[in-house]
Formats: sequence, C-alpha cells, structure tokens
Amino acid sequence: MLIEKIKKKEARVGIVGLGYVGLPLALAFGKAGFPVVGLDLDKKKVDKLSRGESYIHHIPNEAIQELVGGGGFSASVDFSQVRDLDCILICVPTPLNKNREPDMSFIVSTAKNLSPHVTKNQLIVLESTTYPGTTREILIPELEAQCGLKANQDFFVAYSPEREDPNNKKFTTATIPKVVGADNEYGLRAAVALYASVIETIVPVSGTMAAEATKLMENIFRSVNIALVNELKVVFDRMGIDVWEVIKASSTKPFGFMPFYPGPGLGGHCIPIDPFYLAWKAREYNVATRFIELAGEINCSMPEYVFHKIQNSLNDAGKSLKGSRILILGLAYKKDIDDERESVSYKIMEMLDRYGAKIFFNDPYIPQVGNKREYPDFVGMKSVELKNLDEYDLTVILTDHSVYDYQDIVNQSNIVVDTRNACDGIHSEKIVKA
Repeated sequence: MLIEKIKKKEARVGIVGLGYVGLPLALAFGKAGFPVVGLDLDKKKVDKLSRGESYIHHIPNEAIQELVGGGGFSASVDFSQVRDLDCILICVPTPLNKNREPDMSFIVSTAKNLSPHVTKNQLIVLESTTYPGTTREILIPELEAQCGLKANQDFFVAYSPEREDPNNKKFTTATIPKVVGADNEYGLRAAVALYASVIETIVPVSGTMAAEATKLMENIFRSVNIALVNELKVVFDRMGIDVWEVIKASSTKPFGFMPFYPGPGLGGHCIPIDPFYLAWKAREYNVATRFIELAGEINCSMPEYVFHKIQNSLNDAGKSLKGSRILILGLAYKKDIDDERESVSYKIMEMLDRYGAKIFFNDPYIPQVGNKREYPDFVGMKSVELKNLDEYDLTVILTDHSVYDYQDIVNQSNIVVDTRNACDGIHSEKIVKA
C-alpha cells in the first residue's frame, strides 16, 4: 500500500529539519506534486516559510511562494503531525563535540520527538551524515522506544546520505544521483520508489551501513586530497614555487591526475567533520586510521599557516600585528553562498583577535554574524562597506566571492593576503599568497 501511494504521489512526505538539505528536498517533492509537511523546531524558519519567504540566499523567495501557494505544503513546529504522514525524511545536523567526537544529540532528540507519533507502514529515512551503524544502533532504538512498534516489521527505516552542494549551478537535488540503503527488502523498495519520484538516478546499496559509509568515503577522499595539496603548498612556498601554477600545469595531463586546490582550511558541514566520524567509529573495531587522521591534522593546521602569513606580511611592512586593522573578505565557507557552517574564517579571526589585531569583515551574503556557540565574541558583528581599503593595514581574502572586484581590491589595499588564488593574473607586489 505504501509503495502504491508513493507511485501515485498520494503519499504525504514530511521533512524534519528545513535547512540547506531539508528545504531543497521539500521543494523537490512539492514540485513533483507530493503533499509535503516541513517540520522544524525553529519557529522563525517556519513562520518565514509560511509567509513565502526564503532564508537561504541561493533559494529565491519565488520558489518558496510557488511551494506554499500550490496548497500542498505547510510548515510547522508540531511533531504530532507525524502520525498523518507516510514518509518522513530526517535532515538534522551531526556536528562534532568539543572533543572532536560525533555529536548525535540532534538525531536522538529528533527520534524522541517522532517516536510517540510513529504509526504502522510509515517509511522513515535518515539523511544526516554520520558513521556506519547510526541508523541501526541509535535511530531505530529511539524510534521504537515510545511507539510500541517494531522497525522493519511494523514501520520501515532507510538511510540515504544527503549530497547537497549549495549554489552548484551544474547539479540540483533532482540531478545528483541518490544512494539508498535499507536493512529490509520492502523498506529499500519503498525508499527507492520515493526518491525515484523526484531524482533521476537512484543507487541502491546492500544496507544502511553501506549507505552511511558511502558518504564518509566521498568526503574523506576529498579531505585527504585537499590535505595533500595543502601540504605541498607549504613545501612549495618554502621553495619559492607557486602551488597554483603547478596544479594548473599538472591538470594538463589527460589521465591519472585529478586537481584539488589548497585553501585556508576546510569549511562546511561535511568535509571537516566526516573523517573524524569514521576515525572515531574505527576505534571500536581496534583499527587505526592513521592516513585519515593525518589528513585531518594537516587541514586543521591551515588556519595557523594563514595567521603566520598575515603576521609575517605585517612585519615585512614594519608593522606589529597588535593594533593592526585587518579586513577579512568572506565569512561563508565557500564562494557565492551564505552558508557559514564550520567556516575557517572564524578560526582565523579568533587567532587575530587573541593577538590584539582589530578585526573587520565584509561578506555580501552575510550582513551580520548570528548566534555562534563557538565564537560568542563575534556575535552581532556587522559586515563593513567595501570601500576605503587603504584605511586597513591588511586585507585577507578567505572566501573568493564572484562579486568581488579583485583588481580594485588590490589597487585600494596596502597588503593583500590571498588564500584562494583569487588574484590570479593580477601583478602586484602587494599580493602575498597563503
């Protein structure tokens, strides 16, 4: 009955967590004609959606208005609505705690909120990035705790890792292949049918653990290769070699080479976190993940490398870091978005502030620093106008937003520390690559 409802697009779909992953999913299912209920504990988000307003830069208001105006979507903080749903997709954060260990609190609290309202024949899919075994060991026991039902017998559970890349013009939710795993044959069929309704390519795997491991492999692959070029950047810099020139030349080889690019450190919700998830879980099996952990150490050291580049650049100009006015360009973790999760900019700002520098920032997509649990001193700080750059002792490019005029930035600035090769092609003694 569930699969038939899905195929007829009569199944009511619930999205728990309306952030960078959940909201695009809600749009996709709504556009496909499914009745959709968005659930989130943040009432401000729910109220904005209900008014047809977007809170994510690359998702326009028009898309939300079309979703709401069609009458098939509603947003709520009332989790009791779960009992009227057929399919529930969980898209909540999975950060690290202060000891760099997996923080499962969002998954646990979500499951506890869902459990009293779970009914027979529902499909519940976890999309949050996590370590292998989370669905079986944490999600299912919490879901079963209050409903009196048995997972994969009375209701069905699957895992499908999110693969969102905010503001990627080449790929959308519908065109990114979707990996799906379940530990029950019917649950897998139901999950495949559900996602196949809105996504072009579905990749079924043998179970939830294989699906969980897939997401970790994807991001650890990137983390390790970025660590490699970050390490080469440091080595080549000592030799007076431009790593960006070397990468560009290496990329001309038509086989056996894939370019990765260095930066000031890793940002975003996945790549800085996923390696630690697998390393933590591997210890349960008495396996040392030395390669993965080394890559994590190298990437985590990059903010300090940038800090010393800034300090040395000021010293070369006869200035002390203490009391210097430093302009940070970009708070977002990557260009042309307003997503600042795990942004390395905050780490560098914290180090500069600790040593007495006066910090300012500009980001066209982030007008003000919101609540930051890790960096409370910056909360409320506002983006300054991008003018009179000669009034700052140094400008550091941490996010290479496309709207920036880098030639003008170099012309106006006293010193430019470029961590993204944003000034490629601009010839000036003011530029210091980091």
